Formats: sequence, structure tokens, C-alpha cells
Amino acid sequence: MKNDIQIDFVYLWVDGNDPKWQAKRNAFIGKTEKESAVNCDGRYADNDELKYSLRSLEMYAPWIRKIFIVTDNQTPRWLDTSNPKVRIVDHTEIMPEQCLPCFNSCIIEHFLHKILGLSEHFLYGNDDMFINQPVTPRDFFNSEGLPIIRFNRRPFRKLTYLIKEKVLGKPLSTYNQTIRNSAQLVEKRFGIYYGGKTHHNIDSYCRSDFQHAAEIFEKEIAATLSNHMRSTNDIQRNIYSYVPLAEKRGELHYVNQKTSFRLHIQNTRHYSKLEKYNPMLFCMNDSQYAEQSDREMAAAFLSRRFPEKSSFEI
Repeated sequence: MKNDIQIDFVYLWVDGNDPKWQAKRNAFIGKTEKESAVNCDGRYADNDELKYSLRSLEMYAPWIRKIFIVTDNQTPRWLDTSNPKVRIVDHTEIMPEQCLPCFNSCIIEHFLHKILGLSEHFLYGNDDMFINQPVTPRDFFNSEGLPIIRFNRRPFRKLTYLIKEKVLGKPLSTYNQTIRNSAQLVEKRFGIYYGGKTHHNIDSYCRSDFQHAAEIFEKEIAATLSNHMRSTNDIQRNIYSYVPLAEKRGELHYVNQKTSFRLHIQNTRHYSKLEKYNPMLFCMNDSQYAEQSDREMAAAFLSRRFPEKSSFEI
């Protein structure tokens, strides 16, 4: 890989505590429901995770060229927007009118390659994803500049889905259904079924691959663009990793707890496991199972883990 390779970072971010934004969401998809996996408080809650993720980025990946924060007419109150390395990208800049307003990350992710000025090589993460130790570009792109694609190993995933639905009579979660949608589309096109599941952490992409896959499945993606909230026919962004793999333009790595750790903030035991494994990447996953006290505990942890202000803060 060339030493002068430029790598950008793209975030999705929302401040679910903003009354104006809440009113917009409530008008389109209704108020949050405590038990809902697709429309609970944890889906939108903002506990300044982005601030700490940016601190982790500056600490451990200072070589990142530019940072794009994709939002819905919002700006973090603490963000120094005069910093030339960071730019807010509004949904209206990259998404067609039929998508808007959008509260569905699956749909927003289909348009990341539309960001003006985005480099060919980029990393993508949600605001609850963090780098935990020094990394280099080679941790994300191989010597040929191809993306390192990280999955959880699921060799019998197709069979597992079949047993769950046909034998046990249980429907798949919306999340797993969207992953299967992607895998089935790629299988139909390329004859390969990828059972690997997203590691739910920072991922590597080439912009040209992203655009290529979006063009291949333009018709199928177009049918989902009016899904203002997560829906079972969504196409998960795994498709932007499956296609490069099928066309031999990606390097597959299966993760373990030392490379990528997903911490569920309501599970107190996960904090000690994070300390034990000291992974390269970790995610602080909020969900319908978390309470406000869990979010406060997570925020306190992050303030201890990344105490120093970054240059991105006022």
C-alpha cells in the first residue's frame, strides 16, 4: 500500500435529546417504544459518545485525513466547526427527497459514497464505536489498498435462519432479516452466500466499491428508500462488503474479542471483559434493554477512558 494513501472517517450521528428533532420523528414514525428494537430510546440517545470517539480517533489514528459527520440538521454543541479536519454533512446533501426525513441508518448508509470530497479509502462507524489502541492504515487496508473486511464467523448462518423460521416457527429480528436480504441478493448475483455477520464496529471501504455495489443493486435499494424507520425489507450495508469479497477486492478477517469487542452497556460484566481483552476496537451498544442508569454508567466510563479534550472540541 502506498504510504501517501488518504483515509477519511465517516460517522452517523443524531442527538435524540433534541426536542425539535423528536417532534419531527414523532410526526413520521411515532414516539419511542421501550421494548422496540427499531424505535426505542437507545436507538437515538446521545450521551456524547461522538465526543469520546473523536478523542479515540485523535489519540490512536491521527493519520485520518478528514472526518465527515452525517446528521439531520444538527450539530454537536461541543464541536469546533472551524476545525478544517471535520465537516458536518446534512442528510439533504446526499439523500433524495423521498428518503427524508430519515430515522433509518440502513437507508442513510446507502448514500455515504455521495459525500462531496470523500476520499477513495474511508472508514465508517457509528458514534458509539471507538479505537482502543494505536492503529495504522494497514489495520484497515492491505498492502494493495484493498479493504480489510471484518466479520463475526457464522459458518452455518443460512441453516440457522432456516431452522429458526421453518422448524421453530420464530421470525427473524428486523436486524437479522436485513442482513439476510443482503446475503441473498449477493448469492443470486454471484452464486456465493456469505454467512459472516457484521462485527458491529468500525469498517473499511473503498468509495468506488461502494458506488459499484449501489449501482448493481440500484433497483432493489430504490424499493426501500421510503422506509423512514428500520424495516424488514431493508438491505444492510454488509452488501458493500459482500460485493468486494465476491469480486476479490477485499481481504476477509474474522474477528475475536481482542480485535473487535461489542459491549452491551446494560451488562456490567462486559466492562471487565473489555479490560481483560483490551481490543483494537470496541462498541458501546445501547438498545431496548438499557435503562438511563446504564447510559450514565457508560458515559462515566468513557469520560475516564478518554479524559483529554481533542482538537475537535470548543
